[in-house]
Amino acid sequence: MNNPEDSLLGKPASYVDHYDAAQLFPIPRAAKRAEIGVVGAPPFFGADLWTAFELSWLNLRGKPQVALAHIMVPCESPNIVESKSFKLYLGSFSNTKFADVEAVRACIRADITEAVWRGGPVQSSVGVKVLLPEMFDREPVHELDGLSLDRLDVECSQYTPAPELLTAAFDEQPVTEVLTSNLLKSNCLVTGQPDWGSVQISYSGPQIEQGGLLQYLVSFRNHNEFHEQCVERIFMDLWTRCQPTKLAVYARYTRRGGLDINPFRTSYPQTLPPNIRTARQ
Repeated sequence: MNNPEDSLLGKPASYVDHYDAAQLFPIPRAAKRAEIGVVGAPPFFGADLWTAFELSWLNLRGKPQVALAHIMVPCESPNIVESKSFKLYLGSFSNTKFADVEAVRACIRADITEAVWRGGPVQSSVGVKVLLPEMFDREPVHELDGLSLDRLDVECSQYTPAPELLTAAFDEQPVTEVLTSNLLKSNCLVTGQPDWGSVQISYSGPQIEQGGLLQYLVSFRNHNEFHEQCVERIFMDLWTRCQPTKLAVYARYTRRGGLDINPFRTSYPQTLPPNIRTARQ
């Protein structure tokens, strides 16, 4: 079992410029899920939506090619891929020849699928879409839809997760709302480097007290956890404390190392959100 501390995070790493799938470092999800009360099948579905901005390889004549890539990792997979290892893996393509873009896409799909399902049977492949330069203009920028919690003038004094700040109106009529905030910040689990994000919370059920919700999101500011783990912690705190009948939590984090990670978790089956970046991404 790989532990985060055993990865290359925060350590010098040589640049490997020829294809090397061994650069990928999967980390099991189970231990962090157990911390938030998830043992066995989780009460959510979803995926981790990655965008790779630094993808390049050589064609068969040695000419460099560049592209963007969207990668969808199902949250049912037993592992995440540590992001620095993902960067090093993609970097290993840079002086490697591929027949065409489909060969690149197939390679990434096979390698990431193997990594995230390592240790168990593969239940579904990851999704990979590679965009060549002629498609770059089609990549939109759009902010998360919903009512902004950031409009609220609240006092914030807690900077480690404080689920006790969450309350809901259990004695009133249920509501359906979509709420957003750009004030999500957490830190890398290993290095402590900052991770900046925006979050969208969609739910039906007892109305969540918005001021407390904003204070709760701010309380992640000094918390050390990977993106995927933070979103699952937010989901579980809302699920257990506010008892919605439906809940979805979606976060879009700014890129580091040419990659952004955007976890989406939902209590009920639905279409994944489109992987559309925000202005800060």
